[in-house]
Amino acid sequence: QVHLVESGGGLVQAGGSLRLSCAAAGSIFSIDMMGWYRQAPGKQRELVAVITRDGRTDYADSAKGRFTISRDDAKNTVTLQMNSLKPEDTAVYYCHVRRSVMILWGQGTQVTVSS
Repeated sequence: QVHLVESGGGLVQAGGSLRLSCAAAGSIFSIDMMGWYRQAPGKQRELVAVITRDGRTDYADSAKGRFTISRDDAKNTVTLQMNSLKPEDTAVYYCHVRRSVMILWGQGTQVTVSS
């Protein structure tokens, strides 16, 4: 059974950086899309960044220029490098993986940015 293991959240001051990682554990290959979503208190879950198998990326406007998503298909991992963090980036960040009709979500990792 495949599950996602996230790491890298935490508390950081505004302007700082954090790196989130997510590994798909179990028997899975040829993942179509990997990415990160986030959900702040009282708000809906929203896309942060995704990356396809052929390396195409898509970012939320709020993430463009500050966040970088990458993946390592040999390790089935996806990483989100977040720079110049702002208090409004505070949220629970969820890893998301899609392969064909299979969709997986991670358990979420808290990112808190203090002003």
